[in-house]
Amino acid sequence: MLRACRLRSFTWLLAICFVLGVTTFGLGAGKAAAAGSVELYTPYLELSAPPGDSISYAIDVINHGSSTEKVGLGFDAKGNQWNEQLTAGGRNVSQLAVKAGETQTVNLELDVPLEVNKGVYRFEVDAGGVSLPLAVDVSEQGTFRTELTTDQPNMEGHSDSTFTFSATLRNRTAEKQTYALEAQAQPGWDATFVDGSNSVTSVEVDPNGEKTISIAVKPPETVKAGTYKIPIAAGNNSTSANTTVEAVVTGTYDLKLSTSDDLLSTDVTAGSQRHLDMVVTNSGSSELKSVALSADTPSGWEVSFEPATIDSIAPGGTSHVQATIKADKKALAGDYVVNITAAAPEKSADAQIRVAVKSSVLWGWVGILIIIVVAAGIYYLFRKYGRR
Repeated sequence: MLRACRLRSFTWLLAICFVLGVTTFGLGAGKAAAAGSVELYTPYLELSAPPGDSISYAIDVINHGSSTEKVGLGFDAKGNQWNEQLTAGGRNVSQLAVKAGETQTVNLELDVPLEVNKGVYRFEVDAGGVSLPLAVDVSEQGTFRTELTTDQPNMEGHSDSTFTFSATLRNRTAEKQTYALEAQAQPGWDATFVDGSNSVTSVEVDPNGEKTISIAVKPPETVKAGTYKIPIAAGNNSTSANTTVEAVVTGTYDLKLSTSDDLLSTDVTAGSQRHLDMVVTNSGSSELKSVALSADTPSGWEVSFEPATIDSIAPGGTSHVQATIKADKKALAGDYVVNITAAAPEKSADAQIRVAVKSSVLWGWVGILIIIVVAAGIYYLFRKYGRR
């Protein structure tokens, strides 16, 4: 009897335990399956980036369940003031429907601020109660600054050269900046800024953007050979940057042309020629090579030079050239201008020679002879027939 009661009690205990076990474990497994049916996955959980950079995460939303899951998307910045954007198909997205056994991909864009401290920053992406922790390692200390750089700050040329430098202006701030441009050149120097094809005095640069500008520097005509530094500045009330370009003037080029007696006039009879001693002077501080002589003459005139080309003239040196001017034989009496030019690749000089054309003396003697002949004829006729 006692044994039967114990057996009956044991049977009831087993039944109660079985019911509780089925209820507890059966219901618990269903909730776990429901709660764990969505998974977030990305292969890169921590990335490194400098200030001002943008980071892109491709995140897979995976549905391990047996039915379509409606997944709400969220982003937890953990108190960090960063700009973020969740997109799918090129548009912002806040909710997804993921079919059973399938995967949808969303993109997370994170903009690293320019003003940020070096270190690791943590974030979370949430989807249907599942969180994906992410981290960004900012590789350097962020600053609010402007940069002005040039790849070639030093250029060399002669005094007639225009020195053109290319500079890059970078805006390392979070706002669009308007920069006033200034070149602190010495008096007499001409400095202009070019953006594209336009001369400018200021430029706008987008946040974390850059702009390439050209700086054209021209020295004065009286500049001496030497090295000249030109400070360049770009700035406003909030931020500024400076750089220095350097122009190396190798020497000045200057050329003068005249006659040996400095007289720029002569005379000639029609059809005859006149020789002039031309003097070419290098009045600059650099050597001149291949100085060629040429002339612009009235129609029918000819000018030749000996020599026609001067190989070299040292600074401060002179060279003599024999110029032969031949007037047209049909030239009428009067004043004519012959323009003579001496030209080197770097510099040229002109001299205007005024030439007075005179009538030929021969025709004068011919006229006198005709008069004498006529007078003699009249005298002869008078003597022969006057007595009758």
